Amino acid sequence: MEKPVCAHLELNCCEGDILILLDSSGSVAHYEFSRLLRFTADLLRPFSLGPGHVKVGLLQVGTSPKLVFDLNTHDSQESLQTALQHVHHLQGDTNNVAALKVAQRLLTETEESLPKILLWLTDGAQPGDVVEPLTELKEWGVSVLIVSTVHGNYQVLQRAVTPPLESHLYFVEFDNVAIITEDLRKAIIKIIRAERLQVVHLTSNSAVLQWRPILTADSGIYELWYNSMLNTDPETRRTISGGSTRMELTDLQPDTTYTASLRPESNQRLYDTLSVTFTTLPDVVSPSEVAVSDSGPHQIRVSWGPLQPARVQRYTVEYGAIPSGQVQTVTFHSQQNSTLLTGLDQGTQYLVTVSALHVDGKERAMSVRACTQEATPPALADLQLTPVQPQEVQVAWMAHQEGLKGYWLKWERKNSQASSVYLSPSSRSTRLTHLSPGSQVCVSPVYSSGLGDGLCCTALHTG
Repeated sequence: MEKPVCAHLELNCCEGDILILLDSSGSVAHYEFSRLLRFTADLLRPFSLGPGHVKVGLLQVGTSPKLVFDLNTHDSQESLQTALQHVHHLQGDTNNVAALKVAQRLLTETEESLPKILLWLTDGAQPGDVVEPLTELKEWGVSVLIVSTVHGNYQVLQRAVTPPLESHLYFVEFDNVAIITEDLRKAIIKIIRAERLQVVHLTSNSAVLQWRPILTADSGIYELWYNSMLNTDPETRRTISGGSTRMELTDLQPDTTYTASLRPESNQRLYDTLSVTFTTLPDVVSPSEVAVSDSGPHQIRVSWGPLQPARVQRYTVEYGAIPSGQVQTVTFHSQQNSTLLTGLDQGTQYLVTVSALHVDGKERAMSVRACTQEATPPALADLQLTPVQPQEVQVAWMAHQEGLKGYWLKWERKNSQASSVYLSPSSRSTRLTHLSPGSQVCVSPVYSSGLGDGLCCTALHTG
Protein backbone atom coordinates (compact mmCIF):
# COMPACT_ATOMS: atom_id res chain seq x y z
CA MET A 1 0.00 0.00 0.00
CA GLU A 2 1.52 3.33 -1.06
CA LYS A 3 2.09 6.09 1.49
CA PRO A 4 -0.38 8.92 0.97
CA VAL A 5 1.00 12.26 -0.11
CA CYS A 6 0.38 14.88 2.57
CA ALA A 7 -0.07 18.54 1.68
CA HIS A 8 2.56 19.65 4.19
CA LEU A 9 5.20 17.09 3.15
CA GLU A 10 7.66 17.95 0.37
CA LEU A 11 8.89 15.10 -1.80
CA ASN A 12 12.64 14.76 -2.33
CA CYS A 13 12.07 11.94 -4.79
CA CYS A 14 12.42 13.90 -7.99
CA GLU A 15 14.61 16.11 -10.14
CA GLY A 16 13.61 17.57 -13.49
CA ASP A 17 11.83 20.34 -15.37
CA ILE A 18 8.05 20.69 -15.61
CA LEU A 19 6.61 23.33 -17.95
CA ILE A 20 2.87 23.92 -17.56
CA LEU A 21 1.16 24.96 -20.79
CA LEU A 22 -2.10 26.50 -19.54
CA ASP A 23 -5.01 27.28 -21.86
CA SER A 24 -5.95 30.89 -21.03
CA SER A 25 -7.88 31.64 -24.22
CA GLY A 26 -11.45 32.90 -24.50
CA SER A 27 -12.80 29.39 -25.07
CA VAL A 28 -12.14 28.71 -21.38
CA ALA A 29 -14.57 30.40 -18.99
CA HIS A 30 -13.18 32.39 -16.06
CA TYR A 31 -14.57 29.86 -13.59
CA GLU A 32 -13.00 27.01 -15.55
CA PHE A 33 -9.69 28.85 -15.67
CA SER A 34 -9.76 29.24 -11.88
CA ARG A 35 -10.35 25.51 -11.44
CA LEU A 36 -7.34 24.69 -13.67
CA LEU A 37 -5.12 27.03 -11.62
CA ARG A 38 -6.25 25.43 -8.36
CA PHE A 39 -5.66 21.98 -9.87
CA THR A 40 -2.13 23.02 -10.90
CA ALA A 41 -1.34 24.32 -7.40
CA ASP A 42 -2.53 21.12 -5.72
CA LEU A 43 -0.71 18.93 -8.23
CA LEU A 44 2.66 20.62 -7.64
CA ARG A 45 2.34 21.34 -3.91
CA PRO A 46 4.23 18.26 -2.57
CA PHE A 47 7.39 18.72 -4.68
CA SER A 48 10.63 20.24 -3.40
CA LEU A 49 11.57 23.05 -5.76
CA GLY A 50 14.80 24.58 -6.99
CA PRO A 51 18.17 23.37 -8.32
CA GLY A 52 18.69 19.68 -7.56
CA HIS A 53 14.93 19.26 -7.18
CA VAL A 54 11.96 20.10 -9.42
CA LYS A 55 11.87 23.30 -11.50
CA VAL A 56 8.49 24.57 -12.67
CA GLY A 57 7.60 27.06 -15.39
CA LEU A 58 4.18 28.42 -16.47
CA LEU A 59 3.34 29.41 -20.04
CA GLN A 60 -0.13 30.72 -20.92
CA VAL A 61 -1.87 30.14 -24.25
CA GLY A 62 -3.76 33.06 -25.77
CA THR A 63 -3.62 35.18 -28.92
CA SER A 64 0.08 35.51 -28.09
CA PRO A 65 1.85 33.22 -25.58
CA LYS A 66 2.72 34.70 -22.20
CA LEU A 67 5.50 33.34 -20.02
CA VAL A 68 4.30 33.92 -16.46
CA PHE A 69 7.50 32.55 -14.89
CA ASP A 70 10.34 30.43 -16.24
CA LEU A 71 11.90 27.25 -14.88
CA ASN A 72 14.43 29.05 -12.68
CA THR A 73 12.08 31.51 -10.95
CA HIS A 74 10.79 29.61 -7.91
CA ASP A 75 12.82 27.60 -5.38
CA SER A 76 10.14 27.23 -2.71
CA GLN A 77 6.51 26.15 -2.54
CA GLU A 78 5.56 29.40 -0.82
CA SER A 79 6.86 31.42 -3.75
CA LEU A 80 5.22 29.15 -6.34
CA GLN A 81 1.84 29.01 -4.64
CA THR A 82 1.76 32.79 -4.26
CA ALA A 83 2.59 33.26 -7.94
CA LEU A 84 -0.18 30.85 -9.03
CA GLN A 85 -2.74 32.86 -7.02
CA HIS A 86 -1.94 35.97 -9.06
CA VAL A 87 -2.14 34.53 -12.59
CA HIS A 88 -4.65 36.41 -14.74
CA HIS A 89 -6.93 35.02 -17.45
CA LEU A 90 -5.71 36.20 -20.88
CA GLN A 91 -8.73 35.28 -23.01
CA GLY A 92 -8.32 35.95 -26.75
CA ASP A 93 -7.61 33.32 -29.42
CA THR A 94 -6.22 29.82 -28.81
CA ASN A 95 -2.80 30.03 -30.50
CA ASN A 96 -1.35 26.70 -29.36
CA VAL A 97 1.27 26.54 -32.13
CA ALA A 98 2.88 29.85 -31.11
CA ALA A 99 2.92 28.78 -27.45
CA LEU A 100 4.54 25.44 -28.34
CA LYS A 101 7.36 27.23 -30.14
CA VAL A 102 8.12 29.11 -26.92
CA ALA A 103 7.84 25.88 -24.94
CA GLN A 104 10.32 24.20 -27.26
CA ARG A 105 12.86 26.96 -26.66
CA LEU A 106 12.43 26.83 -22.88
CA LEU A 107 12.74 23.06 -22.59
CA THR A 108 15.60 22.51 -25.03
CA GLU A 109 17.95 25.15 -23.62
CA THR A 110 18.05 23.58 -20.13
CA GLU A 111 20.41 20.86 -18.85
CA GLU A 112 20.12 17.92 -21.23
CA SER A 113 20.65 15.18 -18.65
CA LEU A 114 17.56 16.10 -16.63
CA PRO A 115 14.12 14.67 -17.50
CA LYS A 116 11.68 17.22 -18.91
CA ILE A 117 7.88 17.30 -18.95
CA LEU A 118 5.42 19.47 -20.88
CA LEU A 119 2.06 19.32 -19.10
CA TRP A 120 -0.62 20.79 -21.36
CA LEU A 121 -3.89 21.78 -19.67
CA THR A 122 -6.46 22.51 -22.39
CA ASP A 123 -10.16 22.42 -23.21
CA GLY A 124 -9.13 20.59 -26.38
CA ALA A 125 -11.22 22.82 -28.65
CA GLN A 126 -9.51 23.50 -31.99
CA PRO A 127 -6.02 22.42 -30.92
CA GLY A 128 -4.62 23.39 -34.31
CA ASP A 129 -1.63 21.88 -36.07
CA VAL A 130 0.13 20.83 -32.88
CA VAL A 131 1.32 17.34 -33.85
CA GLU A 132 4.50 18.52 -35.59
CA PRO A 133 5.82 20.84 -32.83
CA LEU A 134 4.93 18.27 -30.16
CA THR A 135 6.70 15.55 -32.16
CA GLU A 136 9.82 17.72 -32.26
CA LEU A 137 9.61 18.18 -28.50
CA LYS A 138 9.38 14.43 -27.98
CA GLU A 139 12.40 13.96 -30.24
CA TRP A 140 14.29 16.22 -27.82
CA GLY A 141 13.40 13.80 -25.03
CA VAL A 142 10.51 15.82 -23.60
CA SER A 143 7.61 13.82 -22.15
CA VAL A 144 4.26 15.29 -23.21
CA LEU A 145 1.29 14.85 -20.83
CA ILE A 146 -2.16 16.30 -21.59
CA VAL A 147 -5.24 17.02 -19.52
CA SER A 148 -8.22 17.87 -21.75
CA THR A 149 -11.65 18.97 -20.50
CA VAL A 150 -14.24 16.91 -22.42
CA HIS A 151 -14.24 18.89 -25.67
CA GLY A 152 -10.85 17.51 -26.66
CA ASN A 153 -10.04 16.22 -30.11
CA TYR A 154 -9.06 12.65 -29.20
CA GLN A 155 -7.50 11.79 -32.56
CA VAL A 156 -5.11 14.73 -32.38
CA LEU A 157 -4.28 14.52 -28.69
CA GLN A 158 -3.56 10.79 -28.64
CA ARG A 159 -0.90 11.38 -31.29
CA ALA A 160 0.52 14.29 -29.31
CA VAL A 161 1.21 12.63 -25.96
CA THR A 162 4.09 10.41 -24.99
CA PRO A 163 3.02 6.79 -24.37
CA PRO A 164 1.49 5.25 -22.35
CA LEU A 165 -1.86 6.89 -23.10
CA GLU A 166 -3.58 5.56 -19.97
CA SER A 167 -1.34 7.58 -17.64
CA HIS A 168 -0.36 10.52 -19.88
CA LEU A 169 -3.70 11.53 -21.47
CA TYR A 170 -6.74 12.49 -19.37
CA PHE A 171 -10.24 13.60 -20.40
CA VAL A 172 -12.16 15.09 -17.49
CA GLU A 173 -14.74 17.80 -16.86
CA PHE A 174 -13.62 21.02 -15.18
CA ASP A 175 -15.66 20.32 -12.05
CA ASN A 176 -14.09 16.88 -11.67
CA VAL A 177 -10.50 17.68 -12.59
CA ALA A 178 -9.34 17.18 -8.98
CA ILE A 179 -10.04 13.44 -9.15
CA ILE A 180 -7.07 12.86 -11.46
CA THR A 181 -4.58 14.75 -9.26
CA GLU A 182 -3.04 11.74 -7.58
CA ASP A 183 -2.82 9.61 -10.74
CA LEU A 184 -1.26 12.43 -12.74
CA ARG A 185 1.22 13.18 -9.95
CA LYS A 186 2.28 9.51 -9.90
CA ALA A 187 2.81 9.64 -13.67
CA ILE A 188 4.98 12.73 -13.28
CA ILE A 189 6.99 11.20 -10.42
CA LYS A 190 7.64 8.09 -12.52
CA ILE A 191 9.28 10.27 -15.18
CA ILE A 192 11.37 12.56 -12.96
CA ARG A 193 12.10 10.29 -10.02
CA ALA A 194 15.73 10.67 -8.90
CA GLU A 195 17.62 8.14 -6.82
CA ARG A 196 18.25 10.26 -3.78
CA LEU A 197 19.85 7.64 -1.54
CA GLN A 198 22.13 5.09 -3.17
CA VAL A 199 25.03 2.77 -2.42
CA VAL A 200 28.16 3.87 -4.27
CA HIS A 201 30.69 1.42 -2.78
CA LEU A 202 30.18 -1.99 -1.25
CA THR A 203 32.46 -4.55 0.43
CA SER A 204 31.85 -7.60 2.57
CA ASN A 205 31.70 -5.49 5.75
CA SER A 206 31.06 -1.90 4.68
CA ALA A 207 28.85 0.26 2.47
CA VAL A 208 29.14 3.90 1.39
CA LEU A 209 25.81 5.72 1.07
CA GLN A 210 25.49 8.87 -1.01
CA TRP A 211 22.61 11.27 -1.49
CA ARG A 212 21.88 14.47 -3.37
CA PRO A 213 22.22 17.58 -1.20
CA ILE A 214 18.93 18.40 0.50
CA LEU A 215 20.06 20.47 3.49
CA THR A 216 22.98 22.75 4.25
CA ALA A 217 25.22 22.78 7.28
CA ASP A 218 23.14 25.56 8.92
CA SER A 219 19.67 24.47 7.79
CA GLY A 220 19.32 21.14 9.62
CA ILE A 221 20.68 17.66 10.22
CA TYR A 222 20.17 14.15 8.86
CA GLU A 223 18.99 11.24 10.94
CA LEU A 224 20.35 7.91 9.61
CA TRP A 225 19.40 4.46 10.84
CA TYR A 226 20.08 0.99 9.48
CA ASN A 227 19.84 -2.68 10.42
CA SER A 228 19.96 -6.10 8.81
CA MET A 229 16.80 -7.63 7.38
CA LEU A 230 17.43 -10.66 9.61
CA ASN A 231 16.52 -8.52 12.63
CA THR A 232 19.27 -10.24 14.61
CA ASP A 233 21.25 -7.03 15.09
CA PRO A 234 19.99 -3.95 16.90
CA GLU A 235 19.16 -0.88 14.83
CA THR A 236 22.05 1.56 14.52
CA ARG A 237 21.32 5.31 14.50
CA ARG A 238 23.54 8.24 13.63
CA THR A 239 23.14 12.01 13.41
CA ILE A 240 24.86 13.61 10.41
CA SER A 241 25.61 17.24 9.57
CA GLY A 242 23.26 18.88 7.09
CA GLY A 243 26.25 19.70 4.89
CA SER A 244 27.10 16.02 4.35
CA THR A 245 26.22 14.03 1.25
CA ARG A 246 27.74 10.62 2.06
CA MET A 247 28.35 8.23 4.95
CA GLU A 248 30.28 4.97 5.29
CA LEU A 249 28.62 2.18 7.25
CA THR A 250 31.19 -0.17 8.80
CA ASP A 251 31.26 -3.37 10.83
CA LEU A 252 28.56 -4.93 8.65
CA GLN A 253 28.13 -8.67 8.28
CA PRO A 254 29.17 -10.28 4.96
CA ASP A 255 26.55 -11.53 2.52
CA THR A 256 23.76 -9.86 4.51
CA THR A 257 20.87 -7.68 3.36
CA TYR A 258 20.49 -4.32 5.09
CA THR A 259 17.98 -1.50 4.88
CA ALA A 260 19.09 2.09 5.54
CA SER A 261 16.89 5.16 5.98
CA LEU A 262 17.83 8.84 5.89
CA ARG A 263 15.52 11.57 7.16
CA PRO A 264 16.35 15.28 6.68
CA GLU A 265 15.40 17.25 9.81
CA SER A 266 14.78 20.99 9.40
CA ASN A 267 12.77 23.69 11.15
CA GLN A 268 11.99 25.24 7.76
CA ARG A 269 10.01 22.39 6.21
CA LEU A 270 9.24 18.68 6.42
CA TYR A 271 10.89 16.17 4.09
CA ASP A 272 10.05 12.58 3.30
CA THR A 273 12.37 9.78 4.43
CA LEU A 274 14.76 8.26 1.89
CA SER A 275 15.49 4.53 1.97
CA VAL A 276 17.72 2.01 0.25
CA THR A 277 18.21 -1.75 0.54
CA PHE A 278 21.53 -3.45 -0.23
CA THR A 279 23.35 -6.74 0.31
CA THR A 280 26.98 -6.82 1.40
CA LEU A 281 29.45 -8.90 -0.59
CA PRO A 282 30.37 -12.44 0.47
CA ASP A 283 33.20 -12.69 2.97
CA VAL A 284 36.69 -12.54 1.49
CA VAL A 285 39.42 -14.32 3.45
CA SER A 286 42.98 -13.36 2.57
CA PRO A 287 44.73 -14.55 0.56
CA SER A 288 42.00 -14.90 -2.03
CA GLU A 289 44.26 -14.10 -4.97
CA VAL A 290 47.94 -14.66 -5.72
CA ALA A 291 49.61 -13.22 -8.83
CA VAL A 292 53.05 -13.61 -10.42
CA SER A 293 54.84 -10.84 -12.36
CA ASP A 294 58.32 -9.49 -13.24
CA SER A 295 59.54 -12.95 -14.15
CA GLY A 296 63.21 -13.13 -15.13
CA PRO A 297 65.88 -15.83 -15.43
CA HIS A 298 66.58 -15.74 -11.68
CA GLN A 299 63.60 -13.91 -10.11
CA ILE A 300 59.82 -13.88 -9.72
CA ARG A 301 57.61 -11.25 -8.06
CA VAL A 302 54.72 -12.67 -6.05
CA SER A 303 51.73 -10.52 -4.96
CA TRP A 304 48.71 -11.45 -2.86
CA GLY A 305 45.57 -9.87 -1.45
CA PRO A 306 43.42 -8.47 -0.19
CA LEU A 307 45.27 -6.88 2.67
CA GLN A 308 43.38 -7.42 5.92
CA PRO A 309 45.70 -6.13 8.68
CA ALA A 310 42.90 -6.27 11.25
CA ARG A 311 42.33 -9.97 10.59
CA VAL A 312 45.80 -11.27 9.61
CA GLN A 313 48.82 -11.58 11.93
CA ARG A 314 51.40 -12.42 9.25
CA TYR A 315 51.91 -13.85 5.77
CA THR A 316 54.27 -16.68 4.84
CA VAL A 317 55.61 -17.40 1.33
CA GLU A 318 57.00 -20.85 0.59
CA TYR A 319 58.63 -21.69 -2.76
CA GLY A 320 60.55 -24.55 -4.28
CA ALA A 321 61.43 -25.95 -7.71
CA ILE A 322 59.14 -28.64 -9.11
CA PRO A 323 59.17 -31.58 -8.68
CA SER A 324 61.50 -31.95 -5.71
CA GLY A 325 63.45 -28.76 -5.12
CA GLN A 326 64.37 -27.50 -1.70
CA VAL A 327 61.55 -25.46 -0.18
CA GLN A 328 62.44 -22.02 1.16
CA THR A 329 60.27 -19.92 3.50
CA VAL A 330 60.02 -16.18 4.10
CA THR A 331 57.64 -14.36 6.49
CA PHE A 332 56.08 -10.89 6.14
CA HIS A 333 54.02 -8.57 8.32
CA SER A 334 50.27 -8.21 7.77
CA GLN A 335 50.53 -4.99 5.73
CA GLN A 336 52.88 -6.35 3.04
CA ASN A 337 51.33 -7.81 -0.09
CA SER A 338 54.25 -8.60 -2.43
CA THR A 339 57.86 -9.78 -2.52
CA LEU A 340 60.56 -10.39 -5.11
CA LEU A 341 61.96 -13.95 -4.95
CA THR A 342 65.56 -13.95 -6.20
CA GLY A 343 68.39 -16.43 -6.64
CA LEU A 344 66.19 -18.81 -8.62
CA ASP A 345 67.28 -21.21 -11.36
CA GLN A 346 66.61 -20.10 -14.89
CA GLY A 347 64.01 -21.87 -17.02
CA THR A 348 62.59 -23.65 -13.97
CA GLN A 349 59.04 -24.15 -12.73
CA TYR A 350 58.37 -23.28 -9.09
CA LEU A 351 55.46 -23.91 -6.76
CA VAL A 352 54.74 -20.80 -4.70
CA THR A 353 52.39 -20.94 -1.69
CA VAL A 354 51.17 -17.86 0.19
CA SER A 355 49.54 -18.53 3.56
CA ALA A 356 48.03 -16.18 6.14
CA LEU A 357 47.85 -16.71 9.87
CA HIS A 358 44.66 -15.04 11.06
CA VAL A 359 44.13 -13.54 14.50
CA ASP A 360 41.62 -16.27 15.33
CA GLY A 361 44.38 -18.88 14.88
CA LYS A 362 43.10 -20.18 11.54
CA GLU A 363 45.31 -20.42 8.47
CA ARG A 364 44.44 -20.00 4.83
CA ALA A 365 46.81 -20.81 1.96
CA MET A 366 46.78 -20.41 -1.81
CA SER A 367 49.32 -21.79 -4.33
CA VAL A 368 50.36 -20.92 -7.89
CA ARG A 369 52.89 -22.28 -10.36
CA ALA A 370 55.45 -19.90 -11.86
CA CYS A 371 58.34 -20.28 -14.30
CA THR A 372 61.57 -18.37 -14.50
CA GLN A 373 62.70 -17.30 -17.93
CA GLU A 374 65.51 -18.82 -19.92
CA ALA A 375 68.58 -16.58 -19.74
CA THR A 376 69.50 -14.83 -22.97
CA PRO A 377 72.73 -16.43 -24.26
CA PRO A 378 75.66 -13.96 -24.35
CA ALA A 379 76.57 -12.46 -27.70
CA LEU A 380 79.92 -12.86 -29.45
CA ALA A 381 82.36 -10.39 -27.87
CA ASP A 382 84.60 -9.61 -30.89
CA LEU A 383 85.23 -10.63 -34.55
CA GLN A 384 88.17 -9.68 -36.79
CA LEU A 385 89.13 -10.62 -40.38
CA THR A 386 92.78 -10.36 -41.42
CA PRO A 387 93.92 -10.96 -45.10
CA VAL A 388 96.70 -13.59 -45.34
CA GLN A 389 97.02 -14.85 -48.94
CA PRO A 390 95.04 -14.04 -52.08
CA GLN A 391 91.46 -15.21 -51.44
CA GLU A 392 92.38 -16.19 -47.86
CA VAL A 393 91.57 -14.50 -44.49
CA GLN A 394 92.35 -15.25 -40.86
CA VAL A 395 89.17 -15.13 -38.70
CA ALA A 396 89.59 -14.42 -34.94
CA TRP A 397 86.95 -13.88 -32.22
CA MET A 398 86.21 -13.74 -28.52
CA ALA A 399 83.21 -15.02 -26.56
CA HIS A 400 81.93 -15.56 -23.00
CA GLN A 401 83.06 -18.98 -21.79
CA GLU A 402 80.36 -19.87 -19.23
CA GLY A 403 78.11 -22.55 -20.69
CA LEU A 404 79.87 -22.33 -24.09
CA LYS A 405 79.42 -25.41 -26.32
CA GLY A 406 81.09 -24.22 -29.50
CA TYR A 407 80.77 -21.92 -32.51
CA TRP A 408 78.95 -21.86 -35.81
CA LEU A 409 80.99 -20.29 -38.60
CA LYS A 410 79.32 -19.36 -41.92
CA TRP A 411 80.81 -17.76 -45.04
CA GLU A 412 80.52 -17.46 -48.82
CA ARG A 413 83.04 -19.09 -51.16
CA LYS A 414 84.32 -17.60 -54.40
CA ASN A 415 81.58 -19.31 -56.44
CA SER A 416 78.93 -17.70 -54.11
CA GLN A 417 78.17 -21.03 -52.47
CA ALA A 418 77.42 -20.84 -48.73
CA SER A 419 79.49 -22.93 -46.35
CA SER A 420 79.36 -23.53 -42.60
CA VAL A 421 81.33 -25.39 -39.97
CA TYR A 422 80.94 -26.16 -36.28
CA LEU A 423 84.04 -25.46 -34.14
CA SER A 424 84.91 -26.55 -30.61
CA PRO A 425 84.57 -24.14 -27.67
CA SER A 426 88.35 -23.95 -27.37
CA SER A 427 88.64 -22.46 -30.88
CA ARG A 428 89.60 -18.78 -31.11
CA SER A 429 90.45 -18.47 -34.82
CA THR A 430 90.48 -20.23 -38.17
CA ARG A 431 91.62 -19.60 -41.76
CA LEU A 432 89.18 -19.47 -44.69
CA THR A 433 90.27 -19.95 -48.31
CA HIS A 434 88.79 -19.39 -51.75
CA LEU A 435 87.08 -16.15 -50.72
CA SER A 436 86.34 -13.37 -53.14
CA PRO A 437 86.20 -9.66 -52.17
CA GLY A 438 82.85 -8.85 -50.58
CA SER A 439 82.37 -12.26 -49.03
CA GLN A 440 80.57 -12.16 -45.64
CA VAL A 441 81.83 -14.15 -42.66
CA CYS A 442 79.62 -14.75 -39.58
CA VAL A 443 80.48 -16.38 -36.22
CA SER A 444 77.80 -17.26 -33.59
CA PRO A 445 78.47 -18.71 -30.11
CA VAL A 446 76.53 -21.83 -29.09
CA TYR A 447 75.57 -22.18 -25.41
CA SER A 448 73.71 -24.83 -23.46
CA SER A 449 70.75 -22.44 -23.26
CA GLY A 450 70.70 -21.67 -26.99
CA LEU A 451 72.39 -19.75 -29.78
CA GLY A 452 73.91 -16.40 -28.80
CA ASP A 453 73.94 -13.34 -31.04
CA GLY A 454 76.76 -13.58 -33.58
CA LEU A 455 78.81 -11.03 -35.49
CA CYS A 456 79.42 -10.69 -39.23
CA CYS A 457 82.23 -9.02 -41.17
CA THR A 458 82.83 -8.47 -44.87
CA ALA A 459 86.10 -9.54 -46.44
CA LEU A 460 86.81 -6.45 -48.56
CA HIS A 461 90.43 -7.44 -49.38
CA THR A 462 91.66 -11.01 -49.55
CA GLY A 463 95.40 -10.49 -49.92
